[in-house]
Amino acid sequence: MLIINISPMHFKHDIILRNYIYQSIYSCMNNILNKEPVKRASKALSNFDSTLEIQVLDKTARTAIDAANSLSCEVGAIVKSLVFKTNETFLMCLVAGDKKCSLNKVKKIIRNKNLHMANAEEVKIKTGYTIGGVSPIGLIEKMDILIDKSLDRYKNIYAAAGHPNCIFKINFSDLKKITNGKVEEIIE
Repeated sequence: MLIINISPMHFKHDIILRNYIYQSIYSCMNNILNKEPVKRASKALSNFDSTLEIQVLDKTARTAIDAANSLSCEVGAIVKSLVFKTNETFLMCLVAGDKKCSLNKVKKIIRNKNLHMANAEEVKIKTGYTIGGVSPIGLIEKMDILIDKSLDRYKNIYAAAGHPNCIFKINFSDLKKITNGKVEEIIE
């Protein structure tokens, strides 16, 4: 039999340390949730359905693989928000994390051969989000959205919510509705 003697002093310090850790985590989560881009995504989400909410992850969700690891889900259930531009307009494509967007297919759909990825500054200006946390909702400027139909294979999918540590869970049908996106086959 093993007997461990814990003095009241140690116990008191353990409680203080544990409370400090919890307060630090709570403070960090609150700081993230109070960032303007996250608030904008949260408002769009709650205006659509008050039961949907943003989750703050303790690890980054900057890439689809990071997000899948943080959520313990398949990479394909992660929604990649990709912003493209033509000479005149910007377009967002929502693609499953395990797939690659086909520029040729998108060009045919929009009937414009002059299509390329928007750079980080353009993405920030047009969406209000920084790459790694680009949400398909709460965009600063309205843009057309194409949704990869392969996302429909999952009961729940996860999209960025304005910060690399923030996501929201949604089903495919509701993703179509909240983004007013058009479902297409846009993967290679």
